[in-house]
Amino acid sequence: MNGTIIGLTARQLLGQKRTVLMLLFALVPVLIAGAYRLSDADDARHWAASGLNGRLIVGTFLPLAALIFGTAALGTEFEDGTAVYILGKPVSRRVVVLSKLLVAWLATAGVVLVPTIIGTGLVLRGEPREGIVAGFALAVVAGSLVYCAAFVWLSIATSRALIVGLLYAFIWEGVVTRLFSGVRYLSIRQYTLGIADTVIDAPRRVYDPRLEAGTAAILAAVVTVGMVALAIRALRRWEIGEAG
Repeated sequence: MNGTIIGLTARQLLGQKRTVLMLLFALVPVLIAGAYRLSDADDARHWAASGLNGRLIVGTFLPLAALIFGTAALGTEFEDGTAVYILGKPVSRRVVVLSKLLVAWLATAGVVLVPTIIGTGLVLRGEPREGIVAGFALAVVAGSLVYCAAFVWLSIATSRALIVGLLYAFIWEGVVTRLFSGVRYLSIRQYTLGIADTVIDAPRRVYDPRLEAGTAAILAAVVTVGMVALAIRALRRWEIGEAG
């Protein structure tokens, strides 16, 4: 890790309008959870696990936040030509990638974790929690890392990282994985939902992920390491002239 790169990346991300937009978007799950709490709806545990967290937070907000922060952590510098200053310094490509990934991961996890805990807590107030809050908090932290690793690599591999990332998150994961069950092994969303089950101690009628917790954790680790390796390799092959 490199403290200078971490500091510069953090200031870069926090100073962007997209970060403010993500913070505003973080209010949506909390507001929806509050509205649900005021309603007379039944089975709060199932809705908290499968509705609020499964569909809204993990299914929508998490990949969107990771895409915004993951692609901006390094991709913005390629777009405006300032990458030449970082790539021209005597810092290994591995350190650059890991430093950028750390900032993107912490930003994504921080923005998504708060509404996850507050929103789920609101829905389950007075209800048996059965590890649902802790399970999805763990899942968000782990899922943020996997998504960010993929999107940091994507920002190096293509100039259309945002478009490709949106297609992956909302077409591949949102549509294709529902049509073909075998595709769940290639879905970061399914890894994230499976990891939540390592802590959740609820009946299957309440929460039933499509991947077992152990399988999801292993696949998440493999994909994260693979994406980081691909990002480092892609950055090492990047010519200084191209960055300018």
